[in-house]
Amino acid sequence: MLEQVSPWPSGCQGAVSLTFDDGSASQLELAIPLLNELGLQGTFYLNPRDGFEGNLAPWKDAAAAGHEAGNHTVSHPCAANNVAAAVVQRRGECGARRRRTLEEMTLDEMEADIVEASRRIRSLVPEQRAISFAYPCYQSFVGRGASRQSYVPLVARHCIAGRGVGEKPIANDPGHCDLAYVWGWRCERMRGAELVGLAESAVADGRWAVLVFHGINEGHLPIGERDLTELCKYLARQRGRVWTAPVARVAEQLLAWRERAQPA
Repeated sequence: MLEQVSPWPSGCQGAVSLTFDDGSASQLELAIPLLNELGLQGTFYLNPRDGFEGNLAPWKDAAAAGHEAGNHTVSHPCAANNVAAAVVQRRGECGARRRRTLEEMTLDEMEADIVEASRRIRSLVPEQRAISFAYPCYQSFVGRGASRQSYVPLVARHCIAGRGVGEKPIANDPGHCDLAYVWGWRCERMRGAELVGLAESAVADGRWAVLVFHGINEGHLPIGERDLTELCKYLARQRGRVWTAPVARVAEQLLAWRERAQPA
């Protein structure tokens, strides 16, 4: 029954979500002006740490333009391997405080972090109806070994969707993907033609592509401004068949579609 009714609005054949992690300066300076110029909206996953009212104030204008302010936790906890690698990368710094790892956390602590991040984001952009989540370092567990547990159910409880990582070129099937752990594709250092190809392959299959970016022309996971521009111009030209929308908006669309399409 689900396959007989299109999930996508306005005659579109598939969907693309542009997602950006960690709230870097280049996203405000380069990505948002580009998206605004082309009439596209994306999801920007933020870490509302202490002092967030001032640090995240510029994102209020982004939200007013239709972009989603997403939940990336307050503390951005990752696995011990990730944290150890980060310490090695900055070993020349003195007195750097080690981040707490996922292996050291409990489900209660993770839930408190997720809930507090959403509370802070809602205080910043109260007009935003729904908030999606991005798993820091794409990891969805706490604990170690026999005590290791998934925190995907917590994301399902508190956020409309959660973005993880998946296998290219398999995009999200609108009728079967788990909205609490939507597959995203890491796009750092990819060329514009590759990005367009990924989006086009997903749309050709009637699926939802979620593309993951960090810094533009900066950072250790960069995308080139020229390559991002090539992708966005393609999406703007194809807006009649490709629905480009934030993660929370696509999740809302799919939930409503699934409910309508289910047999009575």
